[in-house]
Amino acid sequence: MIKKNLFLFAILFVLSGMTYSQEKYFMEENIDKSVNPGDDFFLYANGNFIKRNPIPASESVYGIFNLITDDVYEYLKKICIDDMNDNTAVKGSNTQKIGDFFFSGMDSAGIEKQGAGPLKKWMEKIDRIKDVKDVLKVAAELHTAGVGPLYIFYTSQDDMQSSVYKAFLYQGGIGLPNRDYYFKDDERTKNIRAKYIKHIENLLLLIGYKPDEAKNAAKEIMKLETQLAKSSRKLEELRDSYANYNRRTFKELSEITPSINWREVFNIYGVKKTDTVIVCQPEFFAELEKVLNDYDIDVLKDYLKWNLIDETAGLLSNKFSDEHFDFHGKVLSGTTEQRPRFKRVLDNTNDLLGEILGMEYVRIYFSPEDKARTRQMVDNVFDAFAERVRNLDWMSEETKQKALLKLGTVDKKIGYPDKWKDYSTLEISRNSYLTNIFNARNWEFKKNIAKMDKPVDKTEWHMNPQTCNAYYSSSNNEIVLPVAIMTVPGKKMSELDDAFLYGYVGASTIGHELTHGFDDEGRNYDADGNLKGWWTAEDSAKFVSKAQKLVEQFDNFVVLENMHVNGKATLGENIADLAGLVLGFEALKKTKEWQEKKVIGGFTVEQRYFLGYAFSWAVYYRDELLARRIMTDVHSPPFLRINGPMSNLKEFYEAFGVKEGDKLYRQESERVKIW
Repeated sequence: MIKKNLFLFAILFVLSGMTYSQEKYFMEENIDKSVNPGDDFFLYANGNFIKRNPIPASESVYGIFNLITDDVYEYLKKICIDDMNDNTAVKGSNTQKIGDFFFSGMDSAGIEKQGAGPLKKWMEKIDRIKDVKDVLKVAAELHTAGVGPLYIFYTSQDDMQSSVYKAFLYQGGIGLPNRDYYFKDDERTKNIRAKYIKHIENLLLLIGYKPDEAKNAAKEIMKLETQLAKSSRKLEELRDSYANYNRRTFKELSEITPSINWREVFNIYGVKKTDTVIVCQPEFFAELEKVLNDYDIDVLKDYLKWNLIDETAGLLSNKFSDEHFDFHGKVLSGTTEQRPRFKRVLDNTNDLLGEILGMEYVRIYFSPEDKARTRQMVDNVFDAFAERVRNLDWMSEETKQKALLKLGTVDKKIGYPDKWKDYSTLEISRNSYLTNIFNARNWEFKKNIAKMDKPVDKTEWHMNPQTCNAYYSSSNNEIVLPVAIMTVPGKKMSELDDAFLYGYVGASTIGHELTHGFDDEGRNYDADGNLKGWWTAEDSAKFVSKAQKLVEQFDNFVVLENMHVNGKATLGENIADLAGLVLGFEALKKTKEWQEKKVIGGFTVEQRYFLGYAFSWAVYYRDELLARRIMTDVHSPPFLRINGPMSNLKEFYEAFGVKEGDKLYRQESERVKIW
């Protein structure tokens, strides 16, 4: 789902020149036949691929999505270099913006010469702070430039009235990945905390603090962040839509935070008319009030400087970016060398100017024939879901009709937007990379503020076509499928068999994202995208009971030093993976290929389906990143996104002869079936 910053990566790795009629199947080279598919289907399907593709030193995660990303990088790099060298580009044009942004990021000599210079005006603002009112003013100004001290502010559709945009206040203000990093007592996490304090100290030294000042400031900043973390909700608690929706008037909010004049803060944001705000975690803001009064102004100023430098260090000269990488890259992710500069710059170009780049990308990478085939897959998956709902033995007819109504109104966005963003008011130059990034973030911030009190534009996309991901939006009741998620490097979609595509695209992407509208969180939103109950109490209780079995299954998965998967936090994604596999399989039955039951390279249509799904998750992490993801991610590790749901499917058992005694085997009474 879009608010959970839910992320799905996938791509096909294929060999050249192979067609349906050839005896050898292109997936065979990835299979490790020494592994019993009933023990570990992830390693069976992807084992040789993993052996051939070790994680590079500059990456913390690797797999099939890296292959498509590298293709995208090469494509974007060519566009950016061409635009950078276009001396005829008119000022204000998209060509000028892309060219100048890329130049500023690649100008390593200029960045090195500037050092922390682009932060000077911000540092001077912080130095002039005299009281808490000033702290809040500068913090709000930093928010408009993409830096987030103290808390998070954003605008989004009102969960209970999706036709309008509202202002939201959300817990934040901490520098470690989430609140658990401040309290877990295992050696790995304690070591990270110690290195984090040293990291704060090192960056403060780089902006001119004396050694004793930096050491003392780092300790106080850590103490302050720990206080904010203590009042922050846990990962699984943040998935409760009702509990995290708390509408407050400014007067009511001021009773929680009397030290904060929210009208003045919102004036800085540019929000002038609203009289209410959605306070997602009121107890956090009550604690923020204490923080503002418990700490000396000099500590709060140190904290603001730390937030500023921590957010920007990776964009500055080498001494800053190296220190940033030492902690965020080595300590938190396990990488041993920085990614090439051009990739880092392209990431920011793609993030901030992505739709400009996307216009050309879709012309090259998504033919009308590919779009038509994808739409047919989407329609088949939707039809399969409708059939599943009608035949559910645990849901009443009343709830079924409302589920079918919601399903029938889901908007299907495939490939790319019909209307592209207008970047004409965004100012970009070659003078300063960081200034360009601040300008672009501020431009996006103002664009979102301008939506307040206006009708929701449902044509808008929140991903670029060249992004290898997809999402479901609960407020718009839509699935969004960018081109890259359907792209096959080195091969046309027409060269791939339906069984493989329905596993790779139909299950892991289309069915998965559609199910988010009916998972433990998405099911609380109605057909209009409003947070509004539409289930009978009895049906809701049955759903919760079935979902709890999936929670317990994943709670029992242990990875890396006895770390358990958080079954409750990952429940939505696990439901979507399980249902996606079911829906893709049922949708495949609607194809000619299923009726023909053609065997390719010795693999049946059923086997090719499950191999296709497994290959969409041929992804593996360094231990450091895996540990972080277990603590912070609402997705299960990739190998469990394969082995977990497949252990519940009799169709998988039948396709690969899984039997009692195999590690993935579950007694029928233990298997989970929801949708």
